[in-house]
Amino acid sequence: MAKFLFTLLLSACIMLGASAQKPKIYDETINPLEQIDQAVAKAKDQDKFVICQYGGNWCRWCIMLAKFITEDEDVAKMVDENFVYIHVNRPNDDTVKDVNARLGNAGRFGYPALVVLDQAGNVIHIQDSSFLEQGEGYDKDKVLRFLRCWTPKAVNYQE
Repeated sequence: MAKFLFTLLLSACIMLGASAQKPKIYDETINPLEQIDQAVAKAKDQDKFVICQYGGNWCRWCIMLAKFITEDEDVAKMVDENFVYIHVNRPNDDTVKDVNARLGNAGRFGYPALVVLDQAGNVIHIQDSSFLEQGEGYDKDKVLRFLRCWTPKAVNYQE
């Protein structure tokens, strides 16, 4: 019995330690609608678009994509030069309908979903992130191609 209790206690400690070390990419304390409005205002001032990564800290792929976007030098540079990049937490309360409506019901593609907003805050593209995957991670060429296609310069291109 003592061995069983020791094993149970050890397992609980390992699980608590693992969850304590899980990164928190999404701020669950802020109002996502206000967060989006602030990002749109900033994008307008900087002549950029907004990329909302819609998901949550509970989503392994969301965490991996956020790390990929910020840690890959070429991807981070492309994002920084062309977008205001935010992590919009999928709320678990009554505001979820309003957030879904604001982001074009992006969650229908699964999580994370990438939503590109123009400088007026309009949804101009929703990217199913599964098309950016390669194996157990994200494909740099696919991500860069997606980003290049949705920069303000690309969207507003005129011949």
